[in-house]
Amino acid sequence: MAKMQSSPSTILFQGDSITDGGRSRNEDLNHVLGHGYAYLISSRLGMDLANRHKTFYNRGISGDRASDLYARWNEDAISLEPDLISILIGVNDAWRSMNGEAKGYTDRFGRAYRHLLEETREVMPDTGLVLMEPFILKTGATVDQWPPWQERISEYQEQVQQLASQYGAVYVPLQQTFNEALQQADASYWLWDGVHPTAAGHELIARQWLSVVQDSPLAVV
Repeated sequence: MAKMQSSPSTILFQGDSITDGGRSRNEDLNHVLGHGYAYLISSRLGMDLANRHKTFYNRGISGDRASDLYARWNEDAISLEPDLISILIGVNDAWRSMNGEAKGYTDRFGRAYRHLLEETREVMPDTGLVLMEPFILKTGATVDQWPPWQERISEYQEQVQQLASQYGAVYVPLQQTFNEALQQADASYWLWDGVHPTAAGHELIARQWLSVVQDSPLAVV
C-alpha cells in the first residue's frame, strides 16, 4: 500500500445513490454532502479536525454503474485534485443484470473499475485510494432473485478486494458488517430495500469506514 507523505487535506467520496445521499448540486453547504455515510464521516472528521481545515467532497450520483463513474472521472474526481478518494460502486451494475435490462447484458464492472484506478494512479500517483465493498441483504428488491444477487455481488466483492490489493488501496469490508448487524435487527432495518441503507445503515457504514481507514496509512489526521 502506498504511504501518503502527509495526512489527506482533500477527501472525495465517489459512487452511486448510496454515496449520493440526496446531495445538492450547488454550493449550499447545508446539503452539499447529502445525508448518508459520506456526510456522517465528513461531519465527524470535520469536527474533530476543525483546526486542520479539511475539505470534503461528495460526487456520488444515483443510478451510476462503474462505467458511468469512469465516464465522469476527469470532471468529478481528477479535476478536484483530492488527496484521498473513497469509492463505493457496484449495486447498479448488479441491479441492471437482475432486471434483464439491455444496458446490463455486458458486465463492465471490473473492467471499468480497473480503468479508473489505472488512470488515477497515472495522473495522481500519490492520491490515497479507499475501495469499499459492495453489499446486499435479503429483503425488498433482492428477495425474489436472492441466489443470483448473491452470486453477482460476491463476484464484485472479490474483484474489489483484488483491485484494492493491486492498486495499493485500503479495502473497507462491509458485507460481514451488515451480516453481523442482523443479530440486532432484521435486514430491512439496515437496508430498507435490500440495497439502500436506512439512517442506521449509513451510520454502520460510517463507523466501519472510520474504523478501517483511521487505522491505516491513509488516516485523516
